[in-house]
Amino acid sequence: MPLSTLDVKSALVVVDLQKGILSLPTVHPVGPIVASASRLAKAFRVRHLPVVLVNVTGGAPGRTEQPRRLGDMPADWADFATELDQHPEDHVVTKRTWGAFSATDLGEYLKRAGVTQVVLCGVATSIGVESTARQAHELGFHVTLAIDAMTDLNLDAHTNSVSRIFPRLGETGTTDEIIALLHPEPA
Repeated sequence: MPLSTLDVKSALVVVDLQKGILSLPTVHPVGPIVASASRLAKAFRVRHLPVVLVNVTGGAPGRTEQPRRLGDMPADWADFATELDQHPEDHVVTKRTWGAFSATDLGEYLKRAGVTQVVLCGVATSIGVESTARQAHELGFHVTLAIDAMTDLNLDAHTNSVSRIFPRLGETGTTDEIIALLHPEPA
């Protein structure tokens, strides 16, 4: 279903746009992805809507068939992309799993703020963004996915998420479409 509306109390959730993740080889150039996320953050802030910046500093325990590649992380690994222009009022979530709701205060924070809809963007489409979208959907939030403000390490995984998974979890749109649907800036 194409993007139809945004709730009055929507929040932007930016997933893993941090120095360490952005240094990985992605299928789309990260510059335009970060620029789109930055435009969304600015538009939400101007309207006094919550902006949540999520970073990852580890992985969930348990065996996997594919080795985890985080290894030794440099000191600035979890630092957000400077283009996001982090503000003091932005809510920061540090996660150690794929999704931003698991074992964090994100759900509580959004509920306290009266948020009914989340707009998601970030890296990787099929991992952090999709997992967070699934969790948001399961918790009863309306979900919107900014498809031009996300990318992945694998083109097939990105395409699968955007074309097959996201339409089942919410609505998709571009940065411009999302900004156009935000309620007017306060006078």
